Amino acid sequence: PLTLCSFALPARQFRMPVSQRQALRASRARAFSTACVVALSLGLIVGAWPLVFTAGNSHLPYVVGTHHSGGTLAASTAAGPWRQRASGSLMARKALNVDLSGKVAFVAGVADTSGYGWAIVRELANAGATVIVGTWPPVLKLFQMTLKKSATDEARKLDDGSLLNIEKIYPLDATFDVPEDVPEDIKTNKRYAGVGAFTIQETVEQIKQDYGKVDILVHSLANGPEVTKPLLETSRKGYLAASSSSAYSLVSMVSRFAPIMPKGSSVVSLSYIASERVIPGYGGGMSSAKAQLESDTRTLAW
Repeated sequence: PLTLCSFALPARQFRMPVSQRQALRASRARAFSTACVVALSLGLIVGAWPLVFTAGNSHLPYVVGTHHSGGTLAASTAAGPWRQRASGSLMARKALNVDLSGKVAFVAGVADTSGYGWAIVRELANAGATVIVGTWPPVLKLFQMTLKKSATDEARKLDDGSLLNIEKIYPLDATFDVPEDVPEDIKTNKRYAGVGAFTIQETVEQIKQDYGKVDILVHSLANGPEVTKPLLETSRKGYLAASSSSAYSLVSMVSRFAPIMPKGSSVVSLSYIASERVIPGYGGGMSSAKAQLESDTRTLAW
């Protein structure tokens, strides 16, 4: 009953000037997020056809669809609305008549106004969805304070000129499934003080109480404590931590959110091109974790 998608992000442009990289990232994020919303909408329309979105070229993702019987739904392509840039995102949305009014979308892993997660939040809001997000507890208060500043008005501006309103921000540490999993050093950590419940199961229960359901689930989170280390210098602990936070978190979230997701709901995970190509500097087991994330998305979709 669910549609699960995995989008692979393009490789970073390491040698570009900072201002050019930021402009390119913003443009790609907007086009990428439009593709995500289109995919989510298709999932809500044809929920019996799980879609898997895997890595494409260096700019935007290809699209590959799989049916329950294993047949191919759509050949790999980067054509149509997936090639729209920031200026064309509204046109792409209108062309496909994306209307998510009445849908509740939960985006896990949003902590600033510049990343892919934020861009997806904006596009979901543009499409009329009720948007709620999950933020890592240590940066939750900072994120909440940032959103209150007028400096973020431009980042919050929607296509109709209104300002994006995130209905609610939940503390979420997807490393932990249930309260019993949280070690004592985290419970007593000052960075977690006063944020309230933050495990995956507790977040599900809070959302169920507040909204009753989740129609759209976006997995936009990852963490590799040793990401700067080459693979051969990565410890077992660091490798497994990357896998736990960046890949298994999707499995746990789908398992625990599924009971409050109506038939035909959609799930999207965000991957990275390092899952299938060598990206220098992206170490600590993160490339392996992203490959695992894509594999798990395909398996869950099946």
